[in-house]
Amino acid sequence: MNTFWVINGQKVKKYILLIIAALFTAGVIYVERDAMSVFSSQLNPVQSKADEPQAIYRVPTDEKKLALTFDISWGQENPGLILDTLAENGVDKATFFLSSPWAEHHPEIVQRIKEMGFEIGSHGHKHINYTRLKNEEIREQILKAHRMLKSVTGLTPTLLRPPNGDFDKRVLRIADELGYTVVLWHTNSNDWMNPGVDRIVHNVVSNVQPGDIVLLHASDSAKQTHQALPEMIRRLKAEGYHFVTVTELITGTESQIKELD
Repeated sequence: MNTFWVINGQKVKKYILLIIAALFTAGVIYVERDAMSVFSSQLNPVQSKADEPQAIYRVPTDEKKLALTFDISWGQENPGLILDTLAENGVDKATFFLSSPWAEHHPEIVQRIKEMGFEIGSHGHKHINYTRLKNEEIREQILKAHRMLKSVTGLTPTLLRPPNGDFDKRVLRIADELGYTVVLWHTNSNDWMNPGVDRIVHNVVSNVQPGDIVLLHASDSAKQTHQALPEMIRRLKAEGYHFVTVTELITGTESQIKELD
């Protein structure tokens, strides 16, 4: 007796798609296993082992001080507007993380940042995720940026904000070997999304804590940052905050860190 199987095409298609999705998810988890972010448990910081390099995102303190930080990787209009706005609102302490190709192409803006007394850190060379690179490629990206920034600024940068805030234990270790401290952030303005001036102000003022590092952008893509700064600064000052550089924030203080899984 012959046996016939009736196959439901829709069900087969559904099962195939489920299998593909499961395999894709497993692949992503495998690739990302060494790139777990410090933001996995922001409210419950865990002390890393003393001999392990650490990424800094805030400094525990009772003082109402914080560090405004600005990433720049492209453009020539917004940086000047940001600098004007900071000066007009009495902020003379902030940290700018510059990508080295941008710095090389805009030495006059870099010089102005330096002359205004703002701190300069490295935002790397190419704007790529370091966790996707081999160890030697990570080292090369950091060193290229280091040489270029030192040439343009005449200073030796010691702070590194990896492109996209992307890092893992390898990045921390290599950066440390090269004399860099990896700096992230605790308060994210999300200004790069251009969500509206009021929203940018709210994102910062409603979340900031003493000792915070605040993420902002001065690239031309962040079109609303300079408009949001005056109200942001006014409200932060009204709450008793004063502004410092990242180095001033961490100097002499045990930084709040998290251990990577």
